Amino acid sequence: MTKSELEALVTEAQNPRTLALDRLSTLELLTAMNDEDRGVAAAVAAALPQIAAAADDIAARVRAGGRLVYCGAGSSGRLGVLDAVECPPTFSIASDQVVGVVAGGPIALQQSVEGAEDDPRLGAADLKALQLAAADCVVGISASGRTPYVLGALAYARQVGALTVALACNSGSATGAAAQHLIEVVTGPEVLAGSTRLKAGTAQKLVLNMLSTALGVALHKVYGNLMVDLQTSNDKLRARARRIVAGATNRSLPEAAEALQQCDGQAKVAIVTLQRGCTPAVARALLASNGGSVQAALVPAP
Repeated sequence: MTKSELEALVTEAQNPRTLALDRLSTLELLTAMNDEDRGVAAAVAAALPQIAAAADDIAARVRAGGRLVYCGAGSSGRLGVLDAVECPPTFSIASDQVVGVVAGGPIALQQSVEGAEDDPRLGAADLKALQLAAADCVVGISASGRTPYVLGALAYARQVGALTVALACNSGSATGAAAQHLIEVVTGPEVLAGSTRLKAGTAQKLVLNMLSTALGVALHKVYGNLMVDLQTSNDKLRARARRIVAGATNRSLPEAAEALQQCDGQAKVAIVTLQRGCTPAVARALLASNGGSVQAALVPAP
């Protein structure tokens, strides 16, 4: 990226409202940050139609057996990894079905890997190592919308026929031009000039939350607003599963706990078992024949 291109990016500009940042009291500084953050949700709202279109196409691919791959550098890449690793415990989505890739590899999650984001060949190589296929989806995350690593990844994804989505925080982004779906959430200059871990990072996190939650709903991992396919891998999650089953069936917590014990801790199965008055085996068969949808499994056969 040339100096003139860098200076043209809104995410790199000085914020005229925070030019005296180093002379503010702590409370004034935090108030300025909070005031700037108020505009992030509005910027995301302006992009909702584009987010919805991308979410629908991602869900269609994943339902057909494809994968969702988040790809980015620095803070953007770390946010993708964060969203990906939350999908298994929240939705029981396999860890290899939603994947986060960050420039520089796993070490870049804890420390900066200088230069990794500057080589488009590395983005392509990382996706090639995943054996990316036409059935898959790639979401390239770049606050500037110019990150060479992400551009290389998107170019490779298009080459193999995968669905491509660009998430950027500048308008007219190069990543957007390289993708089938363009999501541009323009959050403006940062409180601290160029520190895109701030408003831009918050906006990216909000969009990724939307994409993965919409995917979980589309895959029937949700009943009402309950995460009925959660993994009960610790005490907190086992307690949550009891509350979910009790709330969904209007039963007591002890009844929910007993049903979960009979259903190997699977909240979906426990709900259908209690509501249909059937065995866990029958509940599993009903869920399987209805694509995993609790809502559909509870509808009596005509």
